[in-house]
Amino acid sequence: IYPQATDRPSSTKHTMAFLAKGCVAVITGASSGIGLACAKKCAERGMRVVMADVDEEGLTSAAAAVACLADGGADDVLSVVTDVAKLEDVTALKNKTFEKFGKTDLLMNNAGTGGGGSPFGNMNEWHHTLNVNLWGVVNGVNVFTQAMIDQGTPGAIVNTGSKQGITTPPGNTAYNVSKSGVKILTEGLQHELRQNPECKISAYLLIPGWVNTQILYKNKQRLDGDAFDADKVFFHEGKPADGAWMPEQVADEMFKALEASGPFYIICPDHEMTNDKFKAAVKWNSEDIINDRVPLSRWSEQHKDEFAQLTKDL
Repeated sequence: IYPQATDRPSSTKHTMAFLAKGCVAVITGASSGIGLACAKKCAERGMRVVMADVDEEGLTSAAAAVACLADGGADDVLSVVTDVAKLEDVTALKNKTFEKFGKTDLLMNNAGTGGGGSPFGNMNEWHHTLNVNLWGVVNGVNVFTQAMIDQGTPGAIVNTGSKQGITTPPGNTAYNVSKSGVKILTEGLQHELRQNPECKISAYLLIPGWVNTQILYKNKQRLDGDAFDADKVFFHEGKPADGAWMPEQVADEMFKALEASGPFYIICPDHEMTNDKFKAAVKWNSEDIINDRVPLSRWSEQHKDEFAQLTKDL
């Protein structure tokens, strides 16, 4: 159980208010994975749910599943086909939300893609990754935040980051950059919100580890087109990896944290990395600077054994 946070505008009373029956949650990337799992939990609480995704077919199916859980059925669920990389789409999402439900209590900027690549190479994938993973969150924050503040009621903005955006392992630099940007944006947002004592909106960074989602599946499907072979996707919700968490576990962890008003960094373990090991990795990364080591030293021949020894019991 998380300790009660004291450095954010929300209290437990406020938190329970924005997760209460009748409140409105807006979730991007809601057709599958973490987004869908969170949408289902919102519906089960009696909340009304706005689901956004670029995958129209998947979104339609997901919205029907959530409607089965909602108190008001389909009347309590709004699905909006949305490309979060486009400001005009996110603006339309906000407008449709307020037209139907009149407010937003919980905003979850969750849409993401697994593309990207090395520091140099495929510029198209760099643009796609940053447009969805980073600009999608920037768009959501800029379109919704002031309206949520102006409501004068308790609320929260949850941005989905990644452990890769903090420990930045080699292999997919573009993805790491995008998720690092989400971390920095959300930290700045939370700081700005808490400067206003009258503000009842808090911000949180959701930090999943390895999760069995459709992110790689959909990205490979996008890239391969007619040549797509599902058997070549390493893992996804339908073919879960043993070391990864399921999306429902991440959703449970997020709601547990929100109910306690914190912590700001909602760190989710998985079956291969505990939170203690993750925190040791974060500390190690920061010490690359302090100790004048090479960057990403825990993966270097000179230091990898030292890090492994340090964390072997974590």
